[in-house]
Amino acid sequence: MSPTLLRKNGFRYFFFSREESRIHVHVSGADGEAKFWLEPEVALAWQSGLRAGQVAELEQTVQENADAFRIHWHQHFSR
Repeated sequence: MSPTLLRKNGFRYFFFSREESRIHVHVSGADGEAKFWLEPEVALAWQSGLRAGQVAELEQTVQENADAFRIHWHQHFSR
């Protein structure tokens, strides 16, 4: 299961239910994908196929939504 957290500008923001315990979000679009850590702070874990400008835009969106993503993570895994 990989709940969708947000769709914006052709990208899907989501996480995998049983991947690892460190809080993070995946982002996938037609050009490529990325993974961002949400703790201890928002940081790029890796990316593939994206231009630098796309990565910066994705990181900004993750920053803007980090609190909501963390809340959704904790709600999902407390079930």
